Amino acid sequence: MFISQELRKKNIAEYLLYMWQIEDIIRAYDCSLARIRREYIERFNYSDEQKEEMTDWYGNLVRMMNSEGCREHGHLQINKIVIQQLSELSAELLSSSKFPFYNSEYYKVLPFIVELRKRGADNNENEIETCFNALYGVMMLRLQKKTVSPDTEHAIKEITTFIGMLSDYYLKDKKGELKFED
Repeated sequence: MFISQELRKKNIAEYLLYMWQIEDIIRAYDCSLARIRREYIERFNYSDEQKEEMTDWYGNLVRMMNSEGCREHGHLQINKIVIQQLSELSAELLSSSKFPFYNSEYYKVLPFIVELRKRGADNNENEIETCFNALYGVMMLRLQKKTVSPDTEHAIKEITTFIGMLSDYYLKDKKGELKFED
């Protein structure tokens, strides 16, 4: 909870990946708030008040996962909205002549997106979500100490750069600092 609040302000891409991980943590505890409190939250060296805040936060997420039908897979609506916002911003950046470096990075990443889709990525998801799924998948492999091929490492490096640029533009846009037209 405390991490998500900071990430949301500083790096929307890291925030989204963190929130996807929180969804998986909740699933690992069978969407049971009692288990999350007892087996997860209690491990943190937080004050009782902070632990209560975390319990409330996780409780709200558990309720949302139950009501939105994503107990076993899928993403919360709050996370889908972030993906949609990033996708819309990406489209605006690509359609503007004022962001040639973003455009260039997009075309570097596009072959990787196409390749991911050929290898089984969901063709119905937008390109930004495909990038995030690749980043999240490799993050999970690394957490499991599994080997990542050099080709995948190269693709992830390019995708990370692209999503990093998008994340930076997102923050500028939220601050009103992004201008698409003269």
